[in-house]
Amino acid sequence: MDELRRKGLDKMNEVYGWEMPDMPGEYFALTADHLFGTIWTRPGLSMRDKRIMTLTVVTALGITDLAEIQANAAMANEELTEDELKEMAIFLTHYLGFPLGSKLDGAVTKVAKQRKKAAERGGGEDKKANVNAALNMHSGSTLDDQ
Repeated sequence: MDELRRKGLDKMNEVYGWEMPDMPGEYFALTADHLFGTIWTRPGLSMRDKRIMTLTVVTALGITDLAEIQANAAMANEELTEDELKEMAIFLTHYLGFPLGSKLDGAVTKVAKQRKKAAERGGGEDKKANVNAALNMHSGSTLDDQ
């Protein structure tokens, strides 16, 4: 594995909050190497800044599953609290409208409940489901397809 791919996978792991496997395919390579190895690693914005911008965009586009992934990672990495994420939903509702803002609020509520249940059980969240969602988004495949 070359240095750029390792850098990209390391950043993907940080962004998503779990261990992302290296995957075959040109689309995944472009995502891992360029998006995460080059763009997400640029200086100038903190991870919190990048997370807020990403959450804003996925909320504006109504991509609830990615909002859940990003909210979970933001809480796991202690970049944003549940209260801050809820406040984002309230703020964005006034710019994006109630349907989109409420989707973010719902995503945060769902993730917070899952994290609380996992903490009570003493285990982590369903990492395989999270990895599969991210892989499907970035490569069109899942761990089970490999």
